[in-house]
Amino acid sequence: MGDASSTSLVAIMPGPTAPGDRGGDCELREIPLPDLEPDSALLRVEYSEVCGTDVHLRDGRLAGVPYPIIPGHVSVGVLEKVRGRFLDVDGHPFAEGDRVTFLDVHKTCHACWACLVAKATTRCPARKVYGITYGLADGLTGGWSQYVYLKPGVRAIRMDHVESKTFIAGGCSMPTAMHAVELGEIALADTVLVLGSGPVGLSAIAFSALRGAARVFCIGAPAERLETARAMGANASFNFEGKSETERINWVLQNTSGRGADLTIECTGAPAAVIHAMRMTRDAGRVVVVGQYADHGEIALNPHLDLNKKHLSVRGCWGSDYSHFHRTVAMLRNKRAAGFWSHVPVERFSLSGVNDALAAVEAGKVVKAIVVPWQ
Repeated sequence: MGDASSTSLVAIMPGPTAPGDRGGDCELREIPLPDLEPDSALLRVEYSEVCGTDVHLRDGRLAGVPYPIIPGHVSVGVLEKVRGRFLDVDGHPFAEGDRVTFLDVHKTCHACWACLVAKATTRCPARKVYGITYGLADGLTGGWSQYVYLKPGVRAIRMDHVESKTFIAGGCSMPTAMHAVELGEIALADTVLVLGSGPVGLSAIAFSALRGAARVFCIGAPAERLETARAMGANASFNFEGKSETERINWVLQNTSGRGADLTIECTGAPAAVIHAMRMTRDAGRVVVVGQYADHGEIALNPHLDLNKKHLSVRGCWGSDYSHFHRTVAMLRNKRAAGFWSHVPVERFSLSGVNDALAAVEAGKVVKAIVVPWQ
């Protein structure tokens, strides 16, 4: 469709889809390529990911989304055009033909209270996110497109010695999981329990193993994802389907000398899993909650039994920052580390198939779905 030199074929998400309503399904359009501002670039997209966040976007679970949008917040491709000085973090210029990925978060101010005092750049009120809080009105700002406009100030990362498919198999789950694992302060020989076998959970398993955990356990479903979890470093797994909370907790206790895990990382998105994480963690252990990216409601806990008496340390983890993204790519230059993500089954979808991709991700029928815009 159209002249690729002057337009880009994109998949547009027009707005939230009400339950049972197909009117909000993504649709294909052609968008003119932008005139590049100084110190910007145009990326020819090779792959873009489809993740749980995109399902939340379709269902209207995230606030501040300027529909219509072009989804796709993590992508990899080749620089088609560069105007001015488009630099990497070391100050070296990118050139046309370079294969890169880029940090989807843009315009973090590094000047507000959240950035300077709290040291929490993920809470900066000025930050914008490609494929999420940038809308169609902002131009080609999502990866479900043949081209993405990399605005001035976007942080791109060279993909030298990193396979594009290996990188996108992890996608946004890798920097998110790296952040969670670091907050969990894994010590050598720790026992780590990961709740959830989706992309974030799988990446958390791999990073836990790489950081020095002696044993990594996973509770998740379905069976195919648990097979991937074991390939990515889980020593044992438990399929929670049809199992009670008591059965799940007993499985953890049986594998940890009756104490519970040193660290539990919640990656499920189910509010009840946060309480389960506390109950599956040893006294004076740590819990990191990373799966509650969207609001799925409230859950009751007993603050005495579930938290205080256990002397737990509980930390929330919201997304990631540039450092996690940068070091994720650096890790994939290590053959041993890259080998973990080579086990992730990837299913490819064309731009015309993004609605099928969303449905497959929502139903858990795929481990990782990716969009191939030129397919």
